Amino acid sequence: MELIKTNLFHHWLTDLRGRKARAKIETRIRRLRLGNPGDVKPVGEVIPEMRIDYGPGYRGHFTRCGPAAVGLLYGSDKGS
Repeated sequence: MELIKTNLFHHWLTDLRGRKARAKIETRIRRLRLGNPGDVKPVGEVIPEMRIDYGPGYRGHFTRCGPAAVGLLYGSDKGS
């Protein structure tokens, strides 16, 4: 599956301080790319929230871009 990262998501991920947190998020992104989104909760009608149970509780918001692509829109943590 093709993975499309927005600039907003890219900057959020690269600005994370912890290498372990970034590694956990990258692992979830790889799984998403393989078709296994894991722990996902719908936020509204179109945008699912990929929940990463590590640290403050990271979140990755994405959308399907057709049958063979997914777009990573933005990231956050549970508190924001």
